Amino acid sequence: MKRVAVAVAILSAFSGMTYAHDAGEFFIRAGSATVRPTEGSDNVLGSLGGFNVNNNTQLGLTMTWMATENVGIELLAATPFRHKVGTGPTGDIATVHHLPPTLMAQWYFNDASSKFRPYIGAGINYTTFFDEKFNDTGKAAGLSDLSLKDSWGAAGQVGVDYLINRNWLINASVWYMDIDTDVRFKAGGVQQSVSTRLDPWVFMFSAGYRF
Repeated sequence: MKRVAVAVAILSAFSGMTYAHDAGEFFIRAGSATVRPTEGSDNVLGSLGGFNVNNNTQLGLTMTWMATENVGIELLAATPFRHKVGTGPTGDIATVHHLPPTLMAQWYFNDASSKFRPYIGAGINYTTFFDEKFNDTGKAAGLSDLSLKDSWGAAGQVGVDYLINRNWLINASVWYMDIDTDVRFKAGGVQQSVSTRLDPWVFMFSAGYRF
């Protein structure tokens, strides 16, 4: 009888275990985040065409607070992204670093106890640029004093959590960010400003822990 009682107790404990995204819980996720700009800009100095910007991958971090079983609030952070900037005729002429902290309100689909939770989100992005430098190619072309204006814009995302157990999960998400900036520099000592659209897609694959 004691063995039966122990077995019943164990089964009851396991039946009570859920993988739910419960109200009041926090999630921390960490993984690779790849920024892929869909850049466009005014012509540079009238003859060099628009800017082009390469992709970059860094450590992405998110923290999510579940306001309810279906509504989450998420903050995206990352280590600084580093992009090479160029134009068609000249190749790479500069490097630029940026950080794009983004705040999202999310809606999670499926039942709260499901291990598979797709979600969508919408929010606001702030991007700050720093350590902007022309390389030797840019300097040889007479370019100097590079700076980029910080940006505010809308953001959206789709993603999915798969809960491995009560505490651990894996995640995949795609973000879109509206990032517009003015690229300011001097050409031959004359001040220039080029309106530039980055509007990147961000692809993140991560592991997460909740508490």
